[in-house]
Amino acid sequence: MTRANTREQEAFAHMVETYHPARPLLRNLVVAFWVGGAICVVGQIILDFLLARMVPTSQAGAMTSTAMVILGATLTGLGIYDRIGAYAGMGAALPITGFANSMVSPALEFKREGFILGVSAKMFQIAGPVIVYGSLAAMIVSILRTFVFK
Repeated sequence: MTRANTREQEAFAHMVETYHPARPLLRNLVVAFWVGGAICVVGQIILDFLLARMVPTSQAGAMTSTAMVILGATLTGLGIYDRIGAYAGMGAALPITGFANSMVSPALEFKREGFILGVSAKMFQIAGPVIVYGSLAAMIVSILRTFVFK
């Protein structure tokens, strides 16, 4: 790359920076915090409900996670979670409902290709690596716990 091209690129980058609107960082932080907190409050309400019904703590935690994933997937299917995500950013992406959203969104984009080749194939394109590496990590931890940390 020549010096002239480098100068042009630097001038263009400076021009873009000059005209680019400033990000509302404080607003983004506050919105992400309260939306992520609201999602966690919903999860806590579900957990407290299950514990009040005398469900064992370990089972109540698993049931709460499952309920939150189903809730996130349902809201994504209805088109609501995408609007929440556009408003809240990482506040909506970070909780477990964001994982459900990231699984369902690609599948919905390809629903016109059919249920098997469209929805199912694209859903597992995103979820596949998560399932594989999650299972692999669980297996490694189990082996270490069984044979190393008795």
